[in-house]
Amino acid sequence: MDKQYAEIIEAVNKCRDCELGSTRKNAVPGEGNIKSVLMFIGEGPGADEDEQGRPFVGRAGQLLTKILESVNISREEVYITNVVKCRPPNNRVPQTAEADACKKHLFKQIALIKPKFIGTLGSTASKFLLGDDIGTISKIRGNWYDFGEGIKLMPLFHPSYLLRNPSKEPGTPKHHMYNDMKKLKDAYDAAK
Repeated sequence: MDKQYAEIIEAVNKCRDCELGSTRKNAVPGEGNIKSVLMFIGEGPGADEDEQGRPFVGRAGQLLTKILESVNISREEVYITNVVKCRPPNNRVPQTAEADACKKHLFKQIALIKPKFIGTLGSTASKFLLGDDIGTISKIRGNWYDFGEGIKLMPLFHPSYLLRNPSKEPGTPKHHMYNDMKKLKDAYDAAK
């Protein structure tokens, strides 16, 4: 394992900079290819993730894996993490102070991995990285934003939202997600 990456993982596992550090079972630093040009960032771990210490392993994670596979991307070739590394109680949205406490870990991951593309999964991750005034996820999804350092960021629907809106008909969230993911895949392929 890369020394710098190991230090980030250790720092996340030891972190107690907010209340979530005392209520979690396991920290969920992230996983995947640290040399990938594509990184996905979600909101925070849920119960399954807290149990296993791995991101996106519950129902939403299983759907994310299927979506990735539908555009010929394997989980193993990308890096997946969250804004907050510990589960908020009752899967609530992370509070600003909690996200701010985790910011250093996330930004160290981004600096180490140096992705060319980031897909933010859901409104929380999108607003955390682009600013609260960016707009609703329905309006910003599928568009490219300049994140700086040569990184392009595309907001995407969160897989848990797609579980609540399962229709694949044209114009539905799942249909949009597939098209957005194809756009992300095209950019990813061109950069490999």
